[in-house]
Amino acid sequence: MSATAKLAAPARAVLAIHVAEGSLSGAIARFVSYLEGERRASAHTVAAYARDLRTLERFVGERAGGPVALADVDAGALRAWLAAVSAHCVAASLSRKLSAARALYRYLRREQLCDHDPSRDLRMPKVVRRLPAMLDAEAAGELVTTAVGDEVLALRNAALLETLYGSGVRLAELCRLDRASITLAAGDGLGEARVLGKGRRERTVPLGGRAVEALQAYLARRGELVRPDRPPTDALFLSRRGGRLTPRMVEVVVQRAGALATGRADLHPHALRHSCATHLLEGGADLRSIQELLGHRSLSTTQRYTHTSVEQLARVYDAAHPLARRAPATPRDDAPGQAPGRAPRARGRRPRREGAP
Repeated sequence: MSATAKLAAPARAVLAIHVAEGSLSGAIARFVSYLEGERRASAHTVAAYARDLRTLERFVGERAGGPVALADVDAGALRAWLAAVSAHCVAASLSRKLSAARALYRYLRREQLCDHDPSRDLRMPKVVRRLPAMLDAEAAGELVTTAVGDEVLALRNAALLETLYGSGVRLAELCRLDRASITLAAGDGLGEARVLGKGRRERTVPLGGRAVEALQAYLARRGELVRPDRPPTDALFLSRRGGRLTPRMVEVVVQRAGALATGRADLHPHALRHSCATHLLEGGADLRSIQELLGHRSLSTTQRYTHTSVEQLARVYDAAHPLARRAPATPRDDAPGQAPGRAPRARGRRPRREGAP
């Protein structure tokens, strides 16, 4: 055993005693630090897990009338907590809260900071997976062309919409783009963007010809949005005040474009991401390629986000399935009362075969 391991083992034992005898609050703080540092989870995931676990701590503390130790949280306490919060949250939120508790105790047991897992025998609530809204190809084409004009904000909005639909990036990924993140000088008229996705995983996504043209037109006028009284920024998309465009600002741009193009003012930027993936699948792209484009860790997530129409499935079936290509059987004249396709059975006993007993 190395010297580092020899020093780490006693330190872990001391920490285990401290966490076991201390409050649940200390365990939660250590777990949140682990999510931020080692797991590199997104800020939204860290905030949601921390919020859910603090709610659990408050609930158990109110019942116990004092500070909560890890030993005070058993399966009954978790069931009571989930029952209490289920009155004002949907099944998906309830599932996330249980996931937070499971992740906490899985981490504590792996680090040998806890010897029990009260969440192990609890069942996840059934969550109905609803497909997000999407647009057909014609509606998507109309939406990305609603931002017309020579003003810099119209050029920015056009580039923003083309990038969202053309590359399928997430809303947060779009807002994090810098000018140095994109390359538009490709000889074939295409470009690419390096995006930082969930778990701080970087990937490269292609930019189509229309997105490249829209970005070039916007970047030629981007300097008009720079404000000398604000700190300099390399953000690709700027607000009218010269700062980095926020997710809420992008949502407003998409909602206004959706209202003009499709009459839907509730359209979310994620609808363009889902439409991009669905249209690629309908055009013949394979799921693995779409998975790489969207930055999904699991292929099952890609399958959930990319559904096709019944007509498209029927066309694929007709082109690929052997039974769909078989010529229909020629109808025959059947005897009255006889099942179609069956010869009439001869009356009387069958002739005896030679050598048969």
